[in-house]
Amino acid sequence: MQPPADRPRRPYRLRRRRYPPGVPHPIDVHVGSRVRLRRTLLGMSQQYLGDEVGLTFQQIQKYERGANRIGASRLHEFSHVLDVPVSFFFDDMPPDIEIPGISPAPGMSDQAQVPLNADPLNRRETALLVRAYYGIADSRVRRRIFDLARSMSDGTGDD
Repeated sequence: MQPPADRPRRPYRLRRRRYPPGVPHPIDVHVGSRVRLRRTLLGMSQQYLGDEVGLTFQQIQKYERGANRIGASRLHEFSHVLDVPVSFFFDDMPPDIEIPGISPAPGMSDQAQVPLNADPLNRRETALLVRAYYGIADSRVRRRIFDLARSMSDGTGDD
């Protein structure tokens, strides 16, 4: 079928790689994991987030697993409730996730890029540890736990 004469023909066509039914797209999984990360960093429950955007906690679970895709308007709502820009959900995208049919133009990079290590501050474990640490009411106990952790580490941290 030929395009109408008044509409220019696309020079290329992106082939979309289809995933088998029940297999989430890696980008959907990444975006969902970023929603979960931010929600847990804020100490927010799935129920509370769902109430704020008019969903059930089960729907939030599906979004966080990547089982359901998050549409643009819903992503915009999440960004307001979680107090982050929409781009946050796409930050730290693993390099092995690529968009089929799009490859970088040759010669567009001066040097080979070194992949960044995952930031430990973005881990769920870190958020839970910080929340538990500041949940200790006695400042002397907190300081002793800090000193203990510091003595057990490699000692490269700053005060």
